[in-house]
Amino acid sequence: MSVRPCLPWPDKRLRSRADEVSEITDDIRVIWNDMIDTMEAMPGVGLAAPQIGVMLRLAVVDGSTERGRVVRLANPEVLHSSIELREHEEASPNLPGVSAKVKRPRAVTVRFLNEQGVIDRRDFVGIEATSVQHQIDHLNGRMYFDNLSKVKRDMLLRKARKLG
Repeated sequence: MSVRPCLPWPDKRLRSRADEVSEITDDIRVIWNDMIDTMEAMPGVGLAAPQIGVMLRLAVVDGSTERGRVVRLANPEVLHSSIELREHEEASPNLPGVSAKVKRPRAVTVRFLNEQGVIDRRDFVGIEATSVQHQIDHLNGRMYFDNLSKVKRDMLLRKARKLG
């Protein structure tokens, strides 16, 4: 297990859709473990494989306060979203030094392949719902700032360039 470097924005892989995972293998488990180490080192509440240059539909999420309750997801997809929205400050290690408030559904039901290779379904609420949606965006080649208006997105990217 190790901490892997995060790709710097605007690496083109951050704009590419990740490939489906056909089965859970030992190699996939190693990637998940490295992703957890990388997420904890940030520290963060989630990480998607493309953020570290692995173009597979893998994500990890842990929004617990005590930590150690990581959910490993392969091929996650949102089945249902709550009507009620929740605003949260989002950021990415791929674009350090900037963040923005993003509104997303407060709760989501997600189907995914779990660490045993079985199709699972889980409800995520609050910070974990925000994080899992943020990770799915990464798997689809989207960044959190794509959810902002053009004016806010342009301001955020200008600020990031100044910091970089």
